[in-house]
Amino acid sequence: MIGDILQDALFAAIAAIGFTSISRPPRLAYLFCGLIAAAGHSARYLLMSDTFSGMHILPATFLASLLIGCLSVFLSPIARFPAETCLFPSLLPMIPGMYAYKAFGAFVMCIMAESSASFDSVFFLFAHNALICGSILLAMVVGATIPIFIFSHISFQATR
Repeated sequence: MIGDILQDALFAAIAAIGFTSISRPPRLAYLFCGLIAAAGHSARYLLMSDTFSGMHILPATFLASLLIGCLSVFLSPIARFPAETCLFPSLLPMIPGMYAYKAFGAFVMCIMAESSASFDSVFFLFAHNALICGSILLAMVVGATIPIFIFSHISFQATR
């Protein structure tokens, strides 16, 4: 289990560092983004694992993005750059790509359906995956922005 958590954290950190490099932040931001992404993605992995709580992906993503938001806000004064510098790249590894992929595939199959019965079954898959994908994205946005608004006196320190 610990090996799986470390592997999950490593891949999330690599993805976050890659996304961070797009905006050319200060060099210290790469370290913070990698650590925050690793902590957030590992938290979601733990919350979803059967040995810990077996939580559904939606509340687990919300709580993990809340953790990412809190870590970004509280580490930004130490790093001396805005919290958003680490917040957004750290969230990107949690984007539900598989649900989006399945939703798009089902959408194409809906368009190509030749009978009402095949359309109904494929449309269910489309609606299911699209709703989960959209809900996860909404949970990520809400969970990550709550700490910025609650701790606004800290989160906007680096921009003053």
